[in-house]
Amino acid sequence: MLHGKIALVTGSTSGIGHGIALELAKQGANIILNGFGEFEPAKAEVAALGVKVGYHGADMSKPAEIEAMITYANAEFGGVDILVNNAGIQHVAPIESFPPEKWDAIIAINLSAAFHAMRFAIPGMRAKNWGRVISIASAHGLVGSAQKVAYVAAKHGIVGMTKVVALETATTGITVNAICPGWVLTPLVQKQIDDRAVKEGIPVEQASRELLSEKEPSLQFTTPEQLGGLAVFLCSPAADNIRGVAWAADGGWTAQ
Repeated sequence: MLHGKIALVTGSTSGIGHGIALELAKQGANIILNGFGEFEPAKAEVAALGVKVGYHGADMSKPAEIEAMITYANAEFGGVDILVNNAGIQHVAPIESFPPEKWDAIIAINLSAAFHAMRFAIPGMRAKNWGRVISIASAHGLVGSAQKVAYVAAKHGIVGMTKVVALETATTGITVNAICPGWVLTPLVQKQIDDRAVKEGIPVEQASRELLSEKEPSLQFTTPEQLGGLAVFLCSPAADNIRGVAWAADGGWTAQ
């Protein structure tokens, strides 16, 4: 379905981003990975699906590096047809003790990075009159949780920005949408579960159930593969007129 399309997925060397990259690749999209740390295993896994795969190590907190990544995509792949804004970081603390530098970093990577990636990628999409922008927001783009002031602010910002850019591209072949996952069992979340188990002296399985029961009525984690499947749908002709949506994939979290 996506043969010949080029998908740039930020924060895609592991977790949600990697899951989305794999599902897009299964549909024939060529993939540009981005992220910190070891990237060769992720690159090999995508390449095994028979698509062209590249990697750019842009620091998503730096606009000039984001621009360089889009320039790389244009030069090496012929542009960006599908942009998935996924890169993100987290810090948890009450507002009075929330470090300002953590606020700045979270806003930069979770919100401003998506703004810069869109402003650099959308001109090429306009030239082709086809494009898909999918930003990974969160249930926290729709509701709040204590001690996550920067993350919640950034994710609400993603949802608002998605609506604005969807309106600006509404008469074109470009669609702009957000996906709002609940708990996804990524390495980051697994660490939260493990830390909770140690802190409370309970089995990891119990810590996992308790984490889910606080927010997610289904008591199930959403998987990166499921989010990838939703991204594939949003890239399909069936989604040609889905614009400016914040699509909850949260096991009922925001239905409460």
